Amino acid sequence: MPVKIPDNLPAAEILESENIFVMSETRAANQDIRPMKVLILNLMPNKIETETQLLRLLGNTPLQVDIDLLRIHDKESKHTPVDHMNNFYRDFEDVRQKNYDGLIITGAPLGQIDFEEVFYWEHIREIIDWSQQHVTSVLFLCWAAHAALYHLYGLHRKILQRKRSGVYCHQRTSKHFPLLRGFDEEFFAPHSRFAEMNLEELKAHPELQVLTESDEAGAYMVLSRNNRNLFVMGHPEYQKSTLKDEYLRDLAAGLNPDLPLNYFRNDDPESTPVARWHGHGSLLISNWLNYYVYQLTPYDLGDMSAITPWEYETKDD
Repeated sequence: MPVKIPDNLPAAEILESENIFVMSETRAANQDIRPMKVLILNLMPNKIETETQLLRLLGNTPLQVDIDLLRIHDKESKHTPVDHMNNFYRDFEDVRQKNYDGLIITGAPLGQIDFEEVFYWEHIREIIDWSQQHVTSVLFLCWAAHAALYHLYGLHRKILQRKRSGVYCHQRTSKHFPLLRGFDEEFFAPHSRFAEMNLEELKAHPELQVLTESDEAGAYMVLSRNNRNLFVMGHPEYQKSTLKDEYLRDLAAGLNPDLPLNYFRNDDPESTPVARWHGHGSLLISNWLNYYVYQLTPYDLGDMSAITPWEYETKDD
């Protein structure tokens, strides 16, 4: 089934050219079906690129998904046209009284700044708190995962001396979770961040479960025990060239970045990158939408009290 997006969103043409199933609002209006309603809070500077990455994954699921795009503030974007923001993005006041099946909060290029020093930190806290009552399941990506773990559970991240950038091998800590159905014992995922969470603190927290981790990159997927918050420390949505684009940008800015690990063929930045995470990214989003959104959400979104947290039996592998 397709992801439903506004008729003229730029991502539509890109996704259709890639054979990703998308549906215009006009066509979707003629279908008698209860679609999943997903809100995306886009914190990345290049809004259109991030929209396309996420919609590419959401469009590869068997569910019809209605998308609303949310911005954190109304300041003019340096990387996205004003008309695009005004035409396709909503302010929080526009959605405050609504309920959603799912919410995705993206990463942000704020890895070396204390949370309280981020100028929209109070807005982020407000939206996270709102989501716990108005959204069936929330997916936090990279910086947003760190921010939510800090706000909801008081867990602190560690700032790294060098940016962690590359494609890392991960392992499942358990296979008995619906989110991990179909996962290989080892899989790859990209990371691009200046901070990390303490793995042992995450494992010891009574309200959290570490599902996958990396020997090099630490915790990757962490799930709240009520199954309503999923924290993903990397970027399963990244396209093939994203790490290269970031590396070249930092190089041009004189930041002397490290070469992304396990990414360029033969570690040669002049060669073509190798994308080894697209299958994992699609499966992650598909499993999240199916098992933690669709299977839990009430038919009537006005009744969030109908959501019953799942209890999964865990076993030793």
